[in-house]
Amino acid sequence: MARDSALYVCQSCGTVHGKWSGQCSSCGQWNTLSEESNSAPPGAIKPSAATSARSRGIQFETLQSDTPEPPRITTGVAEFDRVCGGGVVPGSAILLSGDPGVGKSTLLLEVAAKAALKGSRVAYISGEEAVEQIRARAKRMGLADAPVNLAAATALREILGTLKREHFDIVIVDSIQTLWSDVHESGPGSITQVRACAGEMVRLAKSQGVAVILVGHVTKDGQVAGPRVVEHLVDAVMTFEGERGYPFRILRAGKNRFGATDEIGVFEMGDSGLREVANPSALFLGEGKERAPGAAVFAGIEGSRPVLVEMQALVSKSAYGTPRRAVIGWETGRLAMVLAVLEARCGFGFGDQDVYLNVAGGLRINEPAADLAAAAALISSATGVSLPQGCVVFGEIGLSGEVRSVGRAEARLREAQKLGFDQVLSPTLTAKTKGVKVTSVTRLTDVVERISQNRY
Repeated sequence: MARDSALYVCQSCGTVHGKWSGQCSSCGQWNTLSEESNSAPPGAIKPSAATSARSRGIQFETLQSDTPEPPRITTGVAEFDRVCGGGVVPGSAILLSGDPGVGKSTLLLEVAAKAALKGSRVAYISGEEAVEQIRARAKRMGLADAPVNLAAATALREILGTLKREHFDIVIVDSIQTLWSDVHESGPGSITQVRACAGEMVRLAKSQGVAVILVGHVTKDGQVAGPRVVEHLVDAVMTFEGERGYPFRILRAGKNRFGATDEIGVFEMGDSGLREVANPSALFLGEGKERAPGAAVFAGIEGSRPVLVEMQALVSKSAYGTPRRAVIGWETGRLAMVLAVLEARCGFGFGDQDVYLNVAGGLRINEPAADLAAAAALISSATGVSLPQGCVVFGEIGLSGEVRSVGRAEARLREAQKLGFDQVLSPTLTAKTKGVKVTSVTRLTDVVERISQNRY
């Protein structure tokens, strides 16, 4: 009897190959091709009568509808609801990823418990932990009385059958890599299984109107394990991240069809689980009373929330032939640009200097408004002159040395005033806040002059 033909699927990018090779020709990764059967085994799910009927054609509709939009489900975890866009949308599919041990299961258990306490019917399906383990964590978090429906299962057919018989508002699956479908011969966690199981769970969400939250593992590079098509299937992709050695965790939305993609939620990990941080600025700012040379407080915007964070710079004589450039929490390319502008337009020479730049607290900054704060920290470190204790800095730097305005200036000023800052070094602002002195600068040379001469 002829042997079923086999295909070789890259476990990194999902590309299908007709024969095995040591390197994937699509993504270039080595030893990632895995053999998978090319035929479905007996017992595969047969097309239903409804599927056969739909295959005869489709019916078009207009954009107008008399059906009211279903309200969002507020889970009771304000930071999670903020990142979702104001709550979980019924019928949506959310993929949550993060490093091992960062607290994904802890976060989702808190979401499930608090949503259940608010009246939502929640199912928590775990393929990695036993029910008793989940109960022990809930007891430690003080959520043992929440009416959450727990189950430990990995068989996709059984999970789908149960979820179609019983109605739930939110279904959490931890994790998608542990599910397996008997339609495919490959093992759980393979490209084929992850793609098939994720597709079935998304179809369940759309057909039953239930919000499905899937947990996804990450690779050593920090990417969601499995093919990128899984990210395209879901409505939102969230990342739960945290720096080793810091107690806080940040929830980010990399993709969100129902909300902003630059919103963040801040949590702090403690003995009893995660605690929401309502004021992240107080968490990321330094606790010292004296501002050391090389430190500048940046007034940034993360989504709809203003955040103050301390940027620290250190400039020292290089002991080797090639000076070092080390950056933590900011883009290396933008640091190189700021150094080039300082050298070309302001006369600062960093060719024989080691430059270290760090965003205190482990937060990662992406907006161009941090240019001026980074430059102020570098100038302060190079001259040995400290910035005033109550001063915040923000603004974008152009290649010609001009300081350009940025958006949401009024929100930045209000956040600075709320935390006791009374001086701002920034480009010319139209917005003013009572009690905050604004020092406007138009060129980077003005910043150098004011810092070196301590004039604000």
